[in-house]
Amino acid sequence: MDLNGKRVLVVGLARSGEACARLLCALGAHVTVNDSKQAGDLTEYIGRLEGLDIDYRLGQGAMELVEGTDLVVLSPAVSVDAPFSRRAKELGIEVIGEIELAYRFLRADLVAITGTNGKTTTTALTGKIFKCAGLITRVLGNIGIPVAAEALLTRPGEVVVAEVAGFQLESTRDFHPRLCAVLNITEDHLDRFGTMEAYIASKEHIFKNQTRADKAVLNHDDPVVRGMAEKTGAEVFYFSRKQKVKGAYVEGDDLVADLGGGPVRVCGTGEIRIPGTHNLENAMAATLLAMCYGIGPQAVRETLTTFPGVEHRIEFVREVGGVRFINDSKGTNPDASIKAVEAMDRPTILLAGGYDKKSDFVPLIKAFGGRVKAVVALGDTAGQVAGACHEAGFSAVKLAGSFEEAVGLAFSLAMPGDNVLLSPACASYDMFRDFEHRGREFKRIVSQLER
Repeated sequence: MDLNGKRVLVVGLARSGEACARLLCALGAHVTVNDSKQAGDLTEYIGRLEGLDIDYRLGQGAMELVEGTDLVVLSPAVSVDAPFSRRAKELGIEVIGEIELAYRFLRADLVAITGTNGKTTTTALTGKIFKCAGLITRVLGNIGIPVAAEALLTRPGEVVVAEVAGFQLESTRDFHPRLCAVLNITEDHLDRFGTMEAYIASKEHIFKNQTRADKAVLNHDDPVVRGMAEKTGAEVFYFSRKQKVKGAYVEGDDLVADLGGGPVRVCGTGEIRIPGTHNLENAMAATLLAMCYGIGPQAVRETLTTFPGVEHRIEFVREVGGVRFINDSKGTNPDASIKAVEAMDRPTILLAGGYDKKSDFVPLIKAFGGRVKAVVALGDTAGQVAGACHEAGFSAVKLAGSFEEAVGLAFSLAMPGDNVLLSPACASYDMFRDFEHRGREFKRIVSQLER
């Protein structure tokens, strides 16, 4: 793909937009960056692009910028069905996303991981296993560093392990991972996709260019994901906590892998350092991805028994007066928060609420199972969370007007021996830049608490 001298419009200036602009400039393209936000709201990204020949068109829509452009590149937050995107296609202009642009310049093997929940943990864990096995590995994508930021640095013989979201996959065309995994599918992002069918279809884009020479790892215990075997031409391997499958499964107290050559004990399930049954599934997915690539069980075992987890995912922050504070800011939908609640081994006060993604919170409340003693509801969806609590027959709910008030209120409700769990079941955009900003603020506030 020769972009030298081509006119490229990048729509959406955040991490991905910044990475795309930098990549395109390195390729000799004439880059225009557009964002509906004003320059004052984007100083962080503009500052890092200082010195590059970029035409900024900020605080406006993209429609009037499309004509005369050779290529349009979308950040993940920008829908492929936006009116300006449809107009570009009518004019015969190719419209792609950051992950597709980056893929076209990758020279490493690509391992791609998607699903509703567990993507970041599984991506980080898989990357650790590959590194433990001595492979030059870059862990990129939705986990923090866009693939476009390092695409030109990759070399044959290296590996890129990438977390990819449906927002990114919906605009792919040539994207073709050698290995991929779909971890699970639950209700999420209906504010963007409208229907579950559209959301599921976005995930299935991960398979569309795979052939029998490739491999796909699927969750056999999730009927929607299990059915995706019909959508890929790749060789399929499964992971399951409930039965023996071709892939990875639990037998007694052992995690076992069988890729067709007979069962191999990887490690005891109790030896896996990251807690929770959902993380057992993540560990099985990472095990399969590694062993499908040819990595032996020793490197897998060493990583599973030592990997401590990742920031903002059931992350222990601090104990104050016998109360343990746990940061699960990455719990951005009800199913993710259910998994966090199920991992709690103490009475728990739950902080929940945030940006409205049109989710149903009743299943979360019904999954408390006696673990949650109180809920502090906050953010744009505070009223909906409180309403779901009452609908589910759970009355111990308080409303907070600010994030700091919510943390303080949760602390006041907690007794020694309790947990305070931030797992909002919502995105963060009502109060924060992203879930990482929310998690860091939680840790900052907790660091100042005294009893």
